Amino acid sequence: MRTIAKAPKNGAVRGAVHRHEHLSKEGLLERAFTFAFRGLVYAQIWEDPEIDMEALAITPDSHVVTIASGGCNVFSYLTANPRAITAVDLNPAHIALNKLKQAAAQRLPDYASFRGFFADADRAENVDLYKRHLRDHLDETTRAYWDARDWSGRRRISGFATGFYRRGLLGRLIGFAHFLGKVYRIDPREILEAQTREEQRAIFETRYAPFFEKKFFRWLVDQPAALFGFGIPPVQYDLLKADDAQGITGALKSRLRKLACDFDLKDNYYAWQAFGRGYGKHADAPLPPYLQAGRYDEVHARASRVEVRHQNMADYLESMPAQSLDRYVLLDAQDWMTDAQLTRIWSEITRTAKPGARVLYRTAAVPDVVVGHVAPAILDQWQYADPAQLADWTRRDRSSVYGATHLWTLKPHL
Repeated sequence: MRTIAKAPKNGAVRGAVHRHEHLSKEGLLERAFTFAFRGLVYAQIWEDPEIDMEALAITPDSHVVTIASGGCNVFSYLTANPRAITAVDLNPAHIALNKLKQAAAQRLPDYASFRGFFADADRAENVDLYKRHLRDHLDETTRAYWDARDWSGRRRISGFATGFYRRGLLGRLIGFAHFLGKVYRIDPREILEAQTREEQRAIFETRYAPFFEKKFFRWLVDQPAALFGFGIPPVQYDLLKADDAQGITGALKSRLRKLACDFDLKDNYYAWQAFGRGYGKHADAPLPPYLQAGRYDEVHARASRVEVRHQNMADYLESMPAQSLDRYVLLDAQDWMTDAQLTRIWSEITRTAKPGARVLYRTAAVPDVVVGHVAPAILDQWQYADPAQLADWTRRDRSSVYGATHLWTLKPHL
């Protein structure tokens, strides 16, 4: 008899997201998000690692602590040659994906097989590579995850034979957006044929921009649950909605315009994911650093420096000695947090931080979610980055998802 794996219960996610009584409207939305978040959400991370590495200024002595998500940035940071990386996540599917990437970086026979597994991610031979080179080197929990069957009855590892980037909550949401485009006679892939930025802008304004005025689309995105596929819980939805004078529709439109128009398609793999549902197939297709041919040897040699933990970031920090860490990446997780949660994590960051430590995060909207929510006695020990530099990093982030980038550096102890 075939066994279909049940999505694991995740009390840690509940603790991070739930703020309201369960029978209130807000409480019901929070619990719906938690249910959606039980499985794979991000097959690919949506924070630009090149911006991260520039902002973090990683050195050979750095110990980077980051939220894992899809793992692209975890393994891309290896190209900056840190001493160690600890990747934590509350989602067991993300943990399994990160551990699979680590095993692949260490044990697949060459770059061609590594690229085929994670860049193409749609080749039948990937399942055989998994069986011959990876399966026996995974821990029991990770092996069970990839061997188990999903709701359709297919083994999860088969996603790398049929199109892994179409899987997960975000992959399916992007697929639904493509379906809606076809209903309105819009081909999202059309922009990938553009040869210049001018052509990109013309295609967006004439083909894509009118889509945001469709009544059904405007109604759909007014439902917070419609954006769960982006990993956006209700509290972050409210921040995003307030960030644009035209509400949630205006925020989504402006960010898609940036993704479609502000970067050369030859350099922006996020645009290929959004409009093509995968990385480009051509030899010089843009790829994240960990998948680039010229950086493969670094990733292969340093993969053992990564530690992957199914754990809350604050819990991990509380287990570490004082002044033992120096680079922290919180993604956009603080958008979800209460003042008590923010105070807890910043207290532990400050305790564990070495002199000169850096904390990097993004927010859905422009305003910072830390200032005014963490006690001055803690934040006064940190120096906020130059606003002009932060604005430049936000402008150059090819994922085009976030309203702002934030960086703090620990001040020298007097």
